Amino acid sequence: MKRRIAILVCVIAVLVLPVKAETIKWVDFKVPYESLKYAMDTDIVTAEQECHIRWIDVLAVAGCRTGGRCDLQSVKQATKELSDGKSPQEILGALYKYFSYYHTAYSAVLGGILGNYAVETKEGRKSEYGLKAYSPIAAGYGYSHCSDFGNSRSFGFARKHLGNDLMGSLGTPVVAVEGGIVEAMGWNRYGGWRIGIRSFDSKRYYYYAHLQKDKPFADDLEVGDMVQAGDLLGFMGRTGYSDKENVNNIETVHLHFGLQLIFDEKQKECNSEIWVDVYPIVRLLNTHRSTIRRTENGWERPYKFVDLDEQNFVEKIKEK
Repeated sequence: MKRRIAILVCVIAVLVLPVKAETIKWVDFKVPYESLKYAMDTDIVTAEQECHIRWIDVLAVAGCRTGGRCDLQSVKQATKELSDGKSPQEILGALYKYFSYYHTAYSAVLGGILGNYAVETKEGRKSEYGLKAYSPIAAGYGYSHCSDFGNSRSFGFARKHLGNDLMGSLGTPVVAVEGGIVEAMGWNRYGGWRIGIRSFDSKRYYYYAHLQKDKPFADDLEVGDMVQAGDLLGFMGRTGYSDKENVNNIETVHLHFGLQLIFDEKQKECNSEIWVDVYPIVRLLNTHRSTIRRTENGWERPYKFVDLDEQNFVEKIKEK
């Protein structure tokens, strides 16, 4: 049944996604943390105002002007101009021809971070608009990281590092940044015990690798399962770099966290996959941690999280 759900997700995504004249083949995501935070804060603050300044619009305008660098000054300028009621076309003039690319690219990268969500506690259900994605590291657990996307790796073959390594303690709970479907789970010679989550809109594939030896995954988690943002996926370890399963061949305990963009299913597993630098995104999500606690019955989440933007889609999948 769970595998049937996963297949239906892919089929429906293909049917509902708009047809594009040309598929994006590369995204060089260079938006710094400071620009992301400013644009995000503006989006949240203006959400209930007459002029809602959406952060993707802001970043796309800034991207057109800066070739994707989106420095803070360009983001502030774009925010002011959009606040004044100007359209992106009026603001950009001849540069508007690049707007569709940057808007589509940034929507794909950041599409699951802001939106409508609800938290259900003993006091009832509270709905909000704002930051709905979570740090991949659960609340109460320390970690460190640096900008390491593109660094060299040599195991197997010479290649670039296509993620962000978060250094922490063995057994640290790892959670889903965004909700979606468990698309891959098990052993990989490079990533060790790993999990791949496909976002509900099918545009993002989140990769969590080097999970703990012997106890890598959350109980009862299987390929095809549906998870919500902040749900427990597994535990930090140092497995990998081995054809033999359940081997600790990574020197340092850490989580490898990666994000692949998929504009066409042919891009999923090929020589031209689109992986983006998630370092600024991990920084952005650092203040939003999911609480995971251990009880006599195992690990649990004390409250239920619901992504309201995807709720109708999820319900349709469940009905199938």
